[in-house]
Formats: sequence, C-alpha cells, structure tokens
Amino acid sequence: MPTFFTEVFDEPTPVAPLGLIVMEGARELGKKVDNFLVNWYNRDLSKHNRNFVKKDTFILDSHCPRFTTGDGKGMINDSVRGRDLYIITDVGNYSCKYNMFGNMNCMSPDDHYADLKRLISACGGKAERITVVMPMLYGGRQHRRNSRESLDCAQMLQELYDMGVKEVITFDAHDPRVQNAVPLMGFDNFFATYQILKALRHRFPDLKLDKDSFMIVSPDEGAMNRNIYYASVLGVDLGMFYKRRDYTTIINGRNPIVNHEYIGSSVKGKNVFVADDIIATGDSMLRLCRHLKSDGAKNIFLNATFALFTEGKEKFQTAYEEGLFTAVLSTNLTYVNPEVQATEWFIEADLSKYVSYIIAYCNQNKSVADLLSSSERINELLKQ
Repeated sequence: MPTFFTEVFDEPTPVAPLGLIVMEGARELGKKVDNFLVNWYNRDLSKHNRNFVKKDTFILDSHCPRFTTGDGKGMINDSVRGRDLYIITDVGNYSCKYNMFGNMNCMSPDDHYADLKRLISACGGKAERITVVMPMLYGGRQHRRNSRESLDCAQMLQELYDMGVKEVITFDAHDPRVQNAVPLMGFDNFFATYQILKALRHRFPDLKLDKDSFMIVSPDEGAMNRNIYYASVLGVDLGMFYKRRDYTTIINGRNPIVNHEYIGSSVKGKNVFVADDIIATGDSMLRLCRHLKSDGAKNIFLNATFALFTEGKEKFQTAYEEGLFTAVLSTNLTYVNPEVQATEWFIEADLSKYVSYIIAYCNQNKSVADLLSSSERINELLKQ
C-alpha cells in the first residue's frame, strides 16, 4: 500500500465522534468495516492521546421491526447526539425477509430504502452529520427520463438531502451525472478497479496483463468509461460491442437486444477482460462470450461491480462448462447468492477495507483524492 495508508486515525480532532448504523442487508459488510475501523482506532489513537479509551465497536444498536401488516418502523437504541453517523445499506439484498399477513416476503430495494429513511428519521436531527454509504445506488438504473416515466434515483437523492443527509458514498454509479439533482450535497463515486485486478492476479498469478496477450472489451457503449480506464492503466488494446436494440418492444422493463456488433482489433489468441457495472440476467454477457469465442478469444474474464444473477447461476454454470468464459469477478458490495459464491468460476473481491478507509478519512475531513484514484496502486500491483 502507498505510504498515505500507514496511519489512518492521525487527526486528534475528528469532525465528531464516529458512529456506524449498519442496516440489516449490509450486516456482513458492516461488521468487517467495523473491525478495520476499531483496529485502526485503537492502534493509532493510543499513540497520540494519553487519555485514550479503547473502542470495542462503532456500530450503534438499531433495527427496523415490522408489524404483521407489513408496516415498519426504525429504532435506534444508542445515543446519536453529536455523532458523525455513517449509515451502511445494501438495497440489493433480497435475502432479507419479513412477515406480512402470514407470508414471508423478500425485501425489495424499495423496502430497504424505506427502512433507510426510517432510521434517518429516528435520529431526530440530533446527529452532527449523516452520511449514507450506499454501494449500489438505489434507482441507479432509472437515472434519466426518456419519455413519460419516473426519475427514481434523482428523487431519492433529493429526499435524502431534504432529510439532512450531508453526503452519499456510492460505487460505480450507473450514471454519476445524477448527482446534478443535488448540487449542494456531497456525492462521492468510487470504483473497485484495483481490488478487482488484485483478485484476478491472486487467482491467476501467471496471467500476463500485457498488450501482446491481454485486451479489454467493453460490453456496450455505456460501459466505455470504465473499460477505457482499465485499458489505459494497463496499456492494452480496447474493443467494444454495440448493442442493437428493438426500441419498438419492451420486455421486463427494457428494450430487447437484437444483435451484438463488435468494433475493435482482433481478439484471436488473446485473454479478454470485460467490465460492466451490473450482471442482472447475464444474457447479454453470455451472448458476448459466444461472439468472442467464435472470433478466437482464449480466456474470457467477466467483471461486474454488482453480480446480481437475477435468474440464478444455472445458465452461467452451463456456459462455464461449455468453456465460454474462465471466471466472473465481482465484489461484496451487494448480496451475492451463496450458491454463486460456491462455484469454481466466481471470484469475489473484498471491498470492506476500502470502505473503511473512506469512512475514516471522511470522519477526519481528510481529502479522499488518493482513495478515488487507483492508478498508483494498480501500477504497484503490476510491478509485483
């Protein structure tokens, strides 16, 4: 790690005492983040403060119980007065369930977002500052209006701003320009590029990331920016697919893809890396793999910051057995089905340490510019 990560809590006067509210969907990630913060706090503050009191946890006791009618409420059982609060939520965790009229319902993104507002309301304006850590942005795929339709993500950001939230911390937003809806609220959009490449090198240590044997392919024009970054920092060629859609038809809320057309240099004999923000059904990714394999690609590595697999793992398992791809890389920023995690082709990059650095730096009002840029760490990784 670069030198600026050696000591984390080196500011004697942070913004306010740090507090974490970890919502039900983010319990696993939140506990890992808390462990890092507690260890750094106890290590660093003991050097600077003789009256230092050891911390056991930053997590405040909170929960969102529901009545049998499905109505819910937010409860915080610890004091939040004067605290710098960071609320960690995973709006994509469908494994969380609640009882409604005798039926167990999976929580939707709408349910998680409603619980987030309940907990902010429960703070009663007593916190010094509230920051929402929402790795997968609620409504992020509905970020713009093409016809007479809703603007879910922009409306969510405005609601949080009106409730007193000072900043939203997210990862790989589908379109970060949605922050224009709240120009006076902080909005930091981070990427997992370094952690993804680190996980790739760890699983495939002999893989060469050079121009002669490795290249980047964007799955569509919307994912070009993240793929351009990978290609630039690695110094390899870049290709892209153009998705030709049928705009006269809407299936499951989207226009179906008619054909994939590849634009770029030859992939024959190359190891190919494909990066996107979300894998939902995965149909377009697998169609892309068939195209690349037919053109002579060697190994295909699929990457998505959020691997949702909304239709299960079966089609990917079949494609893997057919040799269409070598691995799928993703993060633990949102819930991943344990059945997917157990497969030999799935590789998970742990982002909990990165999230912990972000929270620690923000709590001390330090610049996060070094955290936003991964190029220095990627270069060190390549040198290793």
